[in-house]
Amino acid sequence: MEELTKVEWVRLPLSTNYAVAYAAKDADIDIVSAYPITPQTTVVEKLSEFIANGELKAQMIHVESEHSALSAAIGASAMGARAFTATASQGLELMHEVLHIASGLRLPIVMSVAARALSAPISIWGDYTDLMNTRDTSWVVLIAGSAQEAYDSVLQAYKIAEDSRVLLPVMVGYDGFLMSHTYEPVSVLANSGAALRYIPKKVTWATLNPERPITVGAMANPDWYYEIKYQQVEAMKAAYEVVKEADAEYGRTFGRSYGIIEETDTDGSDLNVLTYGGIYGTLLESSEIIRKNGIKAGFARLRLFRPFPYEEVLKLAEKSSALVVLDRAITYGMPIAGPLAREVISVLYSHGINIPVYNFIVGIGQRSFTENDALKVVSASFEMLKRGQKIDESIYWGVRE
Repeated sequence: MEELTKVEWVRLPLSTNYAVAYAAKDADIDIVSAYPITPQTTVVEKLSEFIANGELKAQMIHVESEHSALSAAIGASAMGARAFTATASQGLELMHEVLHIASGLRLPIVMSVAARALSAPISIWGDYTDLMNTRDTSWVVLIAGSAQEAYDSVLQAYKIAEDSRVLLPVMVGYDGFLMSHTYEPVSVLANSGAALRYIPKKVTWATLNPERPITVGAMANPDWYYEIKYQQVEAMKAAYEVVKEADAEYGRTFGRSYGIIEETDTDGSDLNVLTYGGIYGTLLESSEIIRKNGIKAGFARLRLFRPFPYEEVLKLAEKSSALVVLDRAITYGMPIAGPLAREVISVLYSHGINIPVYNFIVGIGQRSFTENDALKVVSASFEMLKRGQKIDESIYWGVRE
């Protein structure tokens, strides 16, 4: 393994979209299939620029839709190419049929998602409705909280996807606009050599090869279909450990790792707040004012959404008097309507942990959620906890009734 001291970095001001593009370049991708959609477009624009400048030896495939973009990535990956694409919102929904094909064929594609609200009505602003709709597609799903983490996560994504124990596609999500188009200092590798020592290009999956003919995507009758899908169940179980291993190795090699759940002040707190994506930064900015109001609140950010990190969630719950779950998507038709909250409640129930879970739906369509909102949410939760109150439906924070 490469020694950390030998790794050379370049510090650049990058948006999260550009950070993702740099990571794809450093992963030495062979194919990028591109169709523009706000707020993802600058990812593939930057990759096109890298290819045109000779900085990346890859083929850019221009397609007529997002459905075709993922289909092209599937074809490339099935031939043994390291494939990448990016999308958002309605584009991800148009891909939805093909998401299942990519995972069912066990192809290690990596895709970035600049999470954005869905129509109708038309909204180009950010929330996580699009990404949460993918939770049953058998993709590994990582959610980054910074541009730096998005860069690192794309490199880790290839490590995870191409592991022979997994062989599933990986999605790296992050906030549309609030992250995709805002800039921060990002450390990128001075050359792709270091990245390729971490993720060497080795075909570990079944490919279309005239020398060794196989059938890909054949018809499966009832005698075998169930067993084939169960193999994906087992692959997801393996992915849980592989994600941890990939992150730990990344830390040893490059000096940065993130774990599965990032935590701040969760030990000895009155209650703990769990969320995902860039809103975690808002929570951390609010921590001082919350403590000045007499509440010891801890904060946690879920980085891995699929496979769901039940072990880490249980550990967080075991040291919590209550969990406050902030969701930026809605599961329509359910009293507890936050996708993350529903997963958390399921895990706690199945393990006999009986603590209050207060679910707040926030930031839908990029509705502002400020430090003052964070204070009010935590204060309201603390008052419910003191009264011994539980809730049987989500609280839609900031909505006008």
